[in-house]
Amino acid sequence: MDRLFVGIIGVPLGFLIIIYRYQLKQFTGNVGFAEQYLGAGGTYNLFVLIGLLVSVLSMMYAFGTVQDFYNGYLGLFFGRSA
Repeated sequence: MDRLFVGIIGVPLGFLIIIYRYQLKQFTGNVGFAEQYLGAGGTYNLFVLIGLLVSVLSMMYAFGTVQDFYNGYLGLFFGRSA
C-alpha cells in the first residue's frame, strides 16, 4: 500500500517540478554548478532533470523495480534484503 502511495504522490510531484521550474528558479536563484556544466539556462535544465528523476524513480518504486534492481545488482555488495 505504501508503494502505491509513493507512486500516486511522486509522479505528479515530478511533473509539477517540471511545470513550475520557472517559479522554482525565481525562488532558489541560479545554481552555480548547473549553470557551469549544463550551459546557459542550466538551472532550468536541472529542475527538468530532477522532475524526471522524481517521476521515474517513484514509478519504479511503485512497481517494485527499484527493489529488484537493488537485490539483483547492489545486493551483491551490500547484502541482500528479504
